[in-house]
Amino acid sequence: MVNINETIANVNKLDPELARQVRKYVRDHSYGLVFENNLPEAVRLYTKTVAVGDTVNIRPDRGKKEHNENKVAWNVKTIKDDIATIENGKEECNVAVEDLVPIVSYRDVIYPGLHEVDRIERGNKDDPYQVVVNAENYHALEMLTYCYAGKVDCIYIDPPYNTGAKDWKYNNDYVDSNDQYRHSKWLAFMERRLKLAKRLLNPKDSVLIVTIDEKEYARLGLLLEQMFPDAQIQMTSITINPSGAIRKNLFARSDEYAYFVLLGNAHVIQQEGIGDEKEVRWWYLRRLEYASRRGTVKGGTAQFYPIYINNETQLIEKIGDPITPDIDRFSVPDIDGCTTVFPVRDDGTEMNWGVKGETLQYLLDEHVVQVTKNEKSLYQPFTIKYLSANYKKKIESGRWAIKGYRPDGSKIVVETGGKINRTTTVWTNKIYDAKTYGTVMLKNIVGNDKFSFPKSLYAVHDCLKYFVKDQKDALVVDFFAGSGTTLQAVNLLNAEDGGHRRCICVTNNEVPADRNGGEHNAKDMMSEGLRPGDPDWEKYGIANYVTWPRTKCSIEGVDINGNPLQGDYGHPSKDIDLGYSLPMSDGFKANAIFFDLTYESAWPIRLDNAFDAIAPILWMQAGCKGPIIHRVGKSYLLTDYYGVLFDYGQASKFVDAIKKHPNIKTVFVVTDDQRRYSNMCRRLPDIGVHRLYESFLKTFKICGEGGLD
Repeated sequence: MVNINETIANVNKLDPELARQVRKYVRDHSYGLVFENNLPEAVRLYTKTVAVGDTVNIRPDRGKKEHNENKVAWNVKTIKDDIATIENGKEECNVAVEDLVPIVSYRDVIYPGLHEVDRIERGNKDDPYQVVVNAENYHALEMLTYCYAGKVDCIYIDPPYNTGAKDWKYNNDYVDSNDQYRHSKWLAFMERRLKLAKRLLNPKDSVLIVTIDEKEYARLGLLLEQMFPDAQIQMTSITINPSGAIRKNLFARSDEYAYFVLLGNAHVIQQEGIGDEKEVRWWYLRRLEYASRRGTVKGGTAQFYPIYINNETQLIEKIGDPITPDIDRFSVPDIDGCTTVFPVRDDGTEMNWGVKGETLQYLLDEHVVQVTKNEKSLYQPFTIKYLSANYKKKIESGRWAIKGYRPDGSKIVVETGGKINRTTTVWTNKIYDAKTYGTVMLKNIVGNDKFSFPKSLYAVHDCLKYFVKDQKDALVVDFFAGSGTTLQAVNLLNAEDGGHRRCICVTNNEVPADRNGGEHNAKDMMSEGLRPGDPDWEKYGIANYVTWPRTKCSIEGVDINGNPLQGDYGHPSKDIDLGYSLPMSDGFKANAIFFDLTYESAWPIRLDNAFDAIAPILWMQAGCKGPIIHRVGKSYLLTDYYGVLFDYGQASKFVDAIKKHPNIKTVFVVTDDQRRYSNMCRRLPDIGVHRLYESFLKTFKICGEGGLD
């Protein structure tokens, strides 16, 4: 792609129109990972009220299985007395509204709202709320791009693994192992959501974490490389089942994988050392690997030069100029009273030094170069070691400290917490066991058979910790939230260090397909005459039955029956001690709120008749703190964190009131007049001013019309 872009740039100098056409052709054709990315994707909105203009499916009769005719798309022409007239281009018929379900394509324009279902408040009034949203995650992601574009510090997701089991649907059908397009469907499904996720991530410093198993790890890796070409990407193996899951005629599987996509300055935060201070490791100045020998591309010709060591002081007297491969090192003149040292191995191979001469001089001036006599070497009588220039950053961070100077003038540098045991790409800690610290832990909170294969709390906790440990106000998003492990892990991180990290979890309200998923499943409920959207069906969906109860119970420190939770965080078993102990029965000092995503119409929003539906979205954009502003007939309303101006005639009073609240950083102005909006921006230069409802409607129109493709 780089060469293609360079070619287009050259063409543009001669013929801009031709360059535009070539650029469009390249954009419209796949390069790299190729898959059927235009496969249709639509979801059914069982809780949306059917309206004229909706695309719908006809539901099967109660107690009956779905057939192909139930998957035909119809358009709603009229509705009268709860009877809809629908047509599909070939025929027209009348159907009871209750027997229809709206379907929405990922390219359709939607205007989301939020309906509060429940909340829990055990934190301080100034603490942010953790948020659980019951929604189809593509539409929830569109909503989040309005609130948090470029502001998310970490996204952790555990998407469907595409095993061929009934674990996910594409276009309202389960994808089984015999589907010849199942890999393309999965990639298309993931790509659409990752495009939105990319818009959320802070490009200067953030991380995307995606867990996966062996079925799709290779394709996922290629997709991530293609979508995040400027990021650092690394994969770890996590042992989640030490005894191994049986694979017939194959090795038992004991691990899964996690991809870490690091944007901007994101980096792994290594664990603090435990024990006494220990001196840091110094690097050999002479390169060790054979590929770095003299004359090779690696290191070039600038890193082979003489170093003159004073015979009396045994310190570096001078750094000579580099010599090219055609010059014999023995022809380089010596200096009286000094030994001339080149980077030469004991077998006579000429190597390169690890840094250029000017860098070595800088390190000398910084007193981070050591010289020791090496009487055993035939070709290099002195060994030279150094610390790289980034040692200063580690000292500034507090991980390293200068404890004095040696007789030769070099600094004594130590790791302040003891030697760090660096985390490798293979994670084998017992706390990552998904059965003990996932399934059993969830069972103890919400009861039996409610969710299959939850992650170990500590596996998710550690994935997050390595990137947001030093960001105590980090924003974490999980749009495949499942049972809610990520939110509990964020609360645990906050409990450990007093942080105020926020977590926004998105999960749908699917029920398990059959009895393999538990007692309350679609097969049994359908045979009882229930359908999706019925209250007795919806109450057993993941969001209502698992995610929110887990969130509430873990915060309150009780199980689903109100009994105190047993055990401790940080000391989960007799043979595992993580260095701290927090009783699970203490719960968390946290606030949390549970929303259902709703689907609103543009005109009521534009006419200021749907403010209460979008009010929680504005509250989320303002930081999820304090009360949610709802319309109560006032000209303007404020909390300690944000404000809404409904009547521009009261703009001056609004501005004066805002200036009395130093914590307000976000305001919304209801106006169709661009000049009034611009004037408000000038009057509040240090505050984010957002125009209602133009910016709100525009955001979702762009998303729905494929503006991200």
